[in-house]
Amino acid sequence: MTNLKIAYDPIYAHPLPEGHRFPMLKYELIPGQLLHEGLIEAGNLFSPGLLDEQVILWTHNETYWERLRDLTLPPREQRRTGFPLSASLIEREIRIAKGTIDGCHYAREFGIAFSIAGGTHHAGTNWGEGFCLLNDQAIAANYLLNNKLASSVLIIDLDVHQGNGTAQIFAGDPNVFTFSMHGANNFPFRKEQSDLDIALPDGVTDEEYLHLLKQTLPDLISRQKPDFIFYLAGVDVLSSDKLGKMALTIEGCKERDRFVFEQCITNKIPVQVSMGGGYSPDIKDIVNAHCNTYRLAGEMYF
Repeated sequence: MTNLKIAYDPIYAHPLPEGHRFPMLKYELIPGQLLHEGLIEAGNLFSPGLLDEQVILWTHNETYWERLRDLTLPPREQRRTGFPLSASLIEREIRIAKGTIDGCHYAREFGIAFSIAGGTHHAGTNWGEGFCLLNDQAIAANYLLNNKLASSVLIIDLDVHQGNGTAQIFAGDPNVFTFSMHGANNFPFRKEQSDLDIALPDGVTDEEYLHLLKQTLPDLISRQKPDFIFYLAGVDVLSSDKLGKMALTIEGCKERDRFVFEQCITNKIPVQVSMGGGYSPDIKDIVNAHCNTYRLAGEMYF
């Protein structure tokens, strides 16, 4: 299955202070598990390089970017990101965004491509927050549009948290349609307006969630006719997630991914997948749910 391309670099698992609530370990465990199962080989993983600053500036404000690059982001803004600022953290963010761009090229060739990390949808034009500093899928969408590799992009954000940064970046942009299905009573507490927001109550079940998704997505694709899709496949929708407030089972989460991939395949639209959030207390639950997304892609595409 050499055509399943996955952006991964050891820098993705960035060291954090003891007791930090972000589960960085998953970025080592997911590729390790996929290799262990024999679903992928080392050749499926590719290590992204660095990005030209101009590509970042198609999406992010110059002052904000320079403060990140030069490590001069004010302390209050650093706290908002949830991560201590460092040169290696910024290199990590750049390589994640580059991996998403590279994934777009692979998706156009093979139908689908992944990033082990990414889905940094809380980063807006001139801010970072919620463990997001640069918005990888927004950067990649603008890269496709500016290089005339796509003319109509759909971003399907099924992380439990609203993609507020993505919504703000593309507000009023007719070439990018932002769709976010998220918890109504969850972070961020000040939501932005996506092109389509579906805000769900706490405790939503597989049945309710999948019914809404199946009601919405085929019509949306039919209306928008995108020529490229970005999918943010957060697994913080699981009932076990400590930040999620939803009640999806691991089977329901897998069915969600299956349905998204079916729509991409049926409509012959390439899709780049970034993994987004997952905060279940037992890291095995996070890794298994994320790995299901890869397992499905292996079955359905290759």
